[in-house]
Amino acid sequence: NCSMVLKTLHFITRPLSDEEGNFSLAYIITIHKELEMFVKLLRAIYMPQNIYCIHVDEKSPKDYKAAVQNIVNCFENIFISSKRENVVYAGFSRLQADINCMRDLVHSKIQWNYVINLCGQDYPIKTNKDIIRYIKSKWNGKNMTPGVVQPLHMKHRTQVSYREYVHSGMSYVYPTKNIKAKPPYNLTIYFGSAYYILTKEFVKFTLTDARAKDLLEWSRDTYSPDEHYWVTLNRLNG
Repeated sequence: NCSMVLKTLHFITRPLSDEEGNFSLAYIITIHKELEMFVKLLRAIYMPQNIYCIHVDEKSPKDYKAAVQNIVNCFENIFISSKRENVVYAGFSRLQADINCMRDLVHSKIQWNYVINLCGQDYPIKTNKDIIRYIKSKWNGKNMTPGVVQPLHMKHRTQVSYREYVHSGMSYVYPTKNIKAKPPYNLTIYFGSAYYILTKEFVKFTLTDARAKDLLEWSRDTYSPDEHYWVTLNRLNG
């Protein structure tokens, strides 16, 4: 019952200020468990002018998926990713889940300014207005994806080929004995956080640019590629 969902969970139903109403954020939330925690997160970050792509792990139980779908159906600006992955921790599938949502978001009718990615265990300590003002203050037109040149103790992540294992409730990433080729275009690999705040222009670039596509393909068999993909692309000249 959608009217009950909105009323009993106290979702915000109108922009709280003109400033917020004129600056839409997109969110990518990857989830696989703990429905109640997801609902609390969604309530905390929900604004009617924003847009939300939810990626539900394909391995999640049917009743969990159904419950998420029931909640999403109550909102015009929340949707479930059109393509879902069997997400493996530290695997390429985790990066692919974000990209699937990005492909959906760039075709959205809602004209968002920045995208923020979260997981189901995140929770905000800033308001929507705080986040917008922080972005506008010194990051206007820039991405937040900090990182450093790949440290020596991280080299193994991109030097050998990794594979994802998913079978009967177990999933993990394991190294093979295959040595990887050097990165395309002789790119310098940077390492940072898998979490970011990215401009819409940068998202479009990552989905269309040949260097971005080739780096994505090269990253397919690396360990935790979401920790090097965004930050490496952000360091490209221009």
